[in-house]
Amino acid sequence: MARTGFDESERLAWEGRADAYAGGFARLCAYTVPALLDAAGVGEGTRVLDVGTGTGTAAVLAGERGAKVAAVDAEPDMVARAALAAPAADVRLAVLPGLPFDDDAFDAVVANFVLNHVGRPRQALTELRRVTRPGARVAATVWAVPSAAGQALLGRAVQAAGVTRPDHVPSLAPEDDFPRTERGFAELLGAAGLTDVVCDAVTWEHRTTAEEWWSGPAAGVATIGRIVTSQPPEVIALIKGHFASLSAEFAAPGGELVLPHTALLAHGRA
Repeated sequence: MARTGFDESERLAWEGRADAYAGGFARLCAYTVPALLDAAGVGEGTRVLDVGTGTGTAAVLAGERGAKVAAVDAEPDMVARAALAAPAADVRLAVLPGLPFDDDAFDAVVANFVLNHVGRPRQALTELRRVTRPGARVAATVWAVPSAAGQALLGRAVQAAGVTRPDHVPSLAPEDDFPRTERGFAELLGAAGLTDVVCDAVTWEHRTTAEEWWSGPAAGVATIGRIVTSQPPEVIALIKGHFASLSAEFAAPGGELVLPHTALLAHGRA
């Protein structure tokens, strides 16, 4: 299946940015991994596939549970990092919705904040179901919309600077999008052929520093990073100034930021 403009944009957004991701947003995304593995039933001897492994957090934790781990990512630098982090895992380069595995190959499949980054989420989930044996579970997370206050901080800084999304950073096509609510995400899994679907909101407070939180977009990581780094230097400085001002709302004693986040965790049976 041909890639969409959104897919191409996502590849550019992540190209060569594994180190920058590891230095900031990776800690945030790691929070949901234990619950994700629980939802998929990952334990001793489980054949598990970690799709969109990033720096390998889920692959590492699944291996620590005694699972037999395979992992894929669309970015070569992420694959290299994950392979170092989880040397016992079978880590490969692969781009959804095409996975290099046979039908019914796994006892569990997990995808942590991956469906945010594909142009056709339904087709991607259908592919996850294809490689999952009948009766086993697929579990995935996405960010909830509307965003929690901490997650919205960077976007508010961009908006306060009068910056809009550039044409070269496309949004997901309306026909491929879905409501980022518990019901909407559950229905997406059902549309991909999964049954016994459950979706819950997961909320937590992410503790970081202003320097760490700014480092991701400053390095061009993810969509917010592409928006920031596509601006001229004086506008980037303006965004950073608004970010510094707005960050005061989340400041804790000692200089930390405490950023509320909400994700959706859904799982269903193949």
